[in-house]
Amino acid sequence: MTDDWPTDFQRARSAEQREVRKQTILAAAAELLTEMPVSDISLRELSRRVGLSKTNVVRYFETREAVFFELLNRDLAQWIEELPTDLASADIAGPASPRAVTDTLARSLARRTQLCELLSSLGSELERNISAESARDFKRAHVRLLGALAELLRQHITALNPAAARELVSLTVVCTAGLWPFAHPSPAVVEAQQDPELAVTKVDFGERLGRTLHIAATGLLDLEERAT
Repeated sequence: MTDDWPTDFQRARSAEQREVRKQTILAAAAELLTEMPVSDISLRELSRRVGLSKTNVVRYFETREAVFFELLNRDLAQWIEELPTDLASADIAGPASPRAVTDTLARSLARRTQLCELLSSLGSELERNISAESARDFKRAHVRLLGALAELLRQHITALNPAAARELVSLTVVCTAGLWPFAHPSPAVVEAQQDPELAVTKVDFGERLGRTLHIAATGLLDLEERAT
């Protein structure tokens, strides 16, 4: 990965070169995620992959968690940008069907392996070794993105009020974090699930998430109707 970099890469001080270095670190983190889970990626391993010293990497990201925070928000922003196309292509006739929207949402998210992996690591792994300042910066950007997702969902499920849409988005994150590890078990569990008695323990992430979000959206809409 480092063979194609300019020989003066480590000495670069311009804003453009600093941005190149930052993006290179993020690209290395994304590459490592295709090889191992977040929990196995140390700052030392990330530094080795980038070809910089650990001290140099820390100049851009104070911890490995900060690297994955930025990668998560970048992936989330890209998904939200592309999601309208997925929703528009769904077979929705007339007023938006909550089931069609939630199924499309789940299928679209299921295709984004890296985003799901990072969301599933958020509460249990990534938020455990960070400063309050780093957490604040990440969560401010994260909340803005989730707010944009809530507004997008309201365009397709128009009966949702703003608070209900935000809750549906929050449940999407929580359900993704909970379901993803069970849908991608260890090799030993995959082997054990070949037992016919354990077939029911297999989790189809997209199908289960879509069903769960449909139930959540239906419940939220019912609560709104009862309140009016």
